[in-house]
Amino acid sequence: MFPGVIRSSWRTQAPWTAPAPKRSFPLGFCPGSFRLLPEGRIQRLFVLGIGFFSLCFLMTSLGGQLSARRPGDSPFTIRTEVMGGPESRGVLRKMSDLLELMMKRMDTLARLENSSELHRAAGEGHFALDRLPSGAGLMERIQAIAQNVSDIAVKVDQLLRHSLLLHSKVSEGRRDQCEAPSDPKFPDCSGKVEWMRARWTSDPCYAFFGVDGTECSFLIYLSEVEWFCPPLPWRNETATHTAPKPFPKVQAVFRSNLSHLLELMGSGKESLIFMKKRTKRLTAQWALAAQRLAQKLGGTQRDQKQILIHIGFLTEESGDVFSPRVLKGGPLGEMVQWADILAALYILGHGLRITVSLKELQSNLGVPPGRGNCPLTVPLPFDLIYTDYHGLQQMKQHMGLSFKKYRCRIRVIDTFGTEPAYNHEEYATLHGYRTNWGYWNLNPKQFMTMFPHTPDNSFMGFVSEELNETEKQLIKDGKASNMAVVYGKEASIWKGKEKFLGILNKYMEIHGTVYYESQRPPEVPAFVKNHGLLPQPEFQQLLRKAKLFVGFGFPYEGPAPLEAIANGCVFLQPRFSPPHSSLNHEFFRGKPTSREVFSQHPYAENFIGKPHVWTVDYNNSEEFEAAIKAIMRSQVDPYLPYEYTCEGMLERIEAYIQHQDFCAASGPAPPGVRAPQSPLVLAPNATHLEWARDSGLAPRAWPPVYSLRAWLAAAGRACTDTCLDHGLICEPSFFPFLNSQDAFQKLQVPCDSTESEMNHLYPAFAQPGQECFLQKEPLLFSCAGSSTKYHRLCPCRDFRKGQVALCQDCL
Repeated sequence: MFPGVIRSSWRTQAPWTAPAPKRSFPLGFCPGSFRLLPEGRIQRLFVLGIGFFSLCFLMTSLGGQLSARRPGDSPFTIRTEVMGGPESRGVLRKMSDLLELMMKRMDTLARLENSSELHRAAGEGHFALDRLPSGAGLMERIQAIAQNVSDIAVKVDQLLRHSLLLHSKVSEGRRDQCEAPSDPKFPDCSGKVEWMRARWTSDPCYAFFGVDGTECSFLIYLSEVEWFCPPLPWRNETATHTAPKPFPKVQAVFRSNLSHLLELMGSGKESLIFMKKRTKRLTAQWALAAQRLAQKLGGTQRDQKQILIHIGFLTEESGDVFSPRVLKGGPLGEMVQWADILAALYILGHGLRITVSLKELQSNLGVPPGRGNCPLTVPLPFDLIYTDYHGLQQMKQHMGLSFKKYRCRIRVIDTFGTEPAYNHEEYATLHGYRTNWGYWNLNPKQFMTMFPHTPDNSFMGFVSEELNETEKQLIKDGKASNMAVVYGKEASIWKGKEKFLGILNKYMEIHGTVYYESQRPPEVPAFVKNHGLLPQPEFQQLLRKAKLFVGFGFPYEGPAPLEAIANGCVFLQPRFSPPHSSLNHEFFRGKPTSREVFSQHPYAENFIGKPHVWTVDYNNSEEFEAAIKAIMRSQVDPYLPYEYTCEGMLERIEAYIQHQDFCAASGPAPPGVRAPQSPLVLAPNATHLEWARDSGLAPRAWPPVYSLRAWLAAAGRACTDTCLDHGLICEPSFFPFLNSQDAFQKLQVPCDSTESEMNHLYPAFAQPGQECFLQKEPLLFSCAGSSTKYHRLCPCRDFRKGQVALCQDCL
């Protein structure tokens, strides 16, 4: 038969044995009916019935075999089970024998019927002899039909012989081509084929892509949908591998009208309503900031990016614990940040798609039906994806291998940061750093924090409302010198704070904004004036009147202290001794960071400080009371760091989008003890290394390498702290330039031996033994981490005033 044909279900029946003539009737007749029809019509019906029967029999026996296919056959299917030649010719012989038997029976039938009709006509005189049917004429017609069938049978037999010969050659070639190839460039191919044989029915997505259980379908899927096997040479590679045309590049244009953004944000959730209200309230400030940044950038060409924003913690699948708590004093920091991220990306002129449900995410990504084991159905149409840890997990579950392919485009909004030791899956597992939130093997700079506490990550931030000079003067004139507002909207924060409140109450009128439904929370003392949960504009007005904003240790690193300082308040917060971390505090346990928090708001303490921020030991009543007295005597102006203004956030995100590319291959050479000498030189005071200004070897790195300053840290000091000690910021992207024996030599460090290993503290120098260690795994370059055993080699850089995320020449 033909290629691609399977066996028909037709089976040979037992030969038909002719019954006795007296009981036989022509096909389509019944006893007694023959006499009721005219003779000519009887002949025509009889001949037509014989012809139709023969044709149907021929088509049923052969046609089904020529075209039969199994249900669910796909274009990938290649059938090797073909009906053999002898069986096909047997069908034709049966047809010929059957026709011969029919002719004999019809001959007998014709003689019987003619004899009967002749006697009847003579007795009744109804018919003339010339009108009687001729037995010889009837037989001639039957013989003609038989001859036609015989001719067809001969031609079909010839066709069968030719097709069987052709198919045997094609089938043999295809069978060879559908064996898993042994190609060193595709070492996993055979193993993946074995896996597909056993598990291809485990996810409907494989059938969606055409897998049907055959070897060829496995290889086609593994070479064209996934990339574990080489392309099959007999496939139309041009059709299957034609890359989609990239979108034409469009220049980004600053926007000032946010009405379309508000539509994109959707509605229906209290969290979204809160975010939209915030965006509306800040529209004028965003527009002014965009105008200022446009002037600063001049005519710089900026490519418009297509960006997907998936806010995973707002999806029903993640529980959406925030929306129900918006109106009950729950934390708003994440929603403040997300609202500002959306506004910044939109104002910068990029194309946005916003999703807050898993169904929307799947639709926008092109997720195939199934359980998430297959790649996306189309190339990812987004240049960047902003999400959170919940969204990251959802993408991994539903993108299959495409997650690994496109994860370099993802930016993870991560409030508390993810350190490299927790991010590297193998290292975290082996050395006890694995948590529920880490081990993603991303570039650590893809994690974007709320505050610049982890230089291994990128600082995203948020914005606070900026006051003009007139508003600042009005606030100064309207301040009440003895009014304090407590930082804490949940009653649990006030529990056990009676001692501090009693001391504070001696000097100031205390106000609270604690949520309650019907009765006053018992944790709030009677002398506190509780306003209940206030809308943001009313809370701002309360801060503009107050002198002091008091923190009780929780929540950590929220936006409210910056808002209070921006409205002219002094922020008083507790110092933690010992510092809080994942080792001793439940809140930080499980978070992918070893960072030690020495106060409720480390950014306010380290980057703002006095007179705006006072950090004291709350366990020392005298120190606490002395701080209150000093604050009451002080005069402070409203202050907002530039990096938390609308313009500062726009400037920072614009730099990230235009310069951060985690999909490009790394520039520096891999680590090694024999790496070529770098253009690093010892500074004139012989304390650190710098990049030689006259060197022509500066790579196209961002930040620019000219801002590099390399220091050897004291034993037990992290690079984060070492750089801060010198008024600089640790820059992890510079680690590869220091990861060589040459850097140690130029710092005059005596290396008796040099080894390359996986350790998040390397490159480093071990004093006992005079050993130098280089970093073997680039993902483990880390500003965080310390050990008394090592002097770490630290890459530092300068930064713009009020914009710690950017170096002096980063724009």
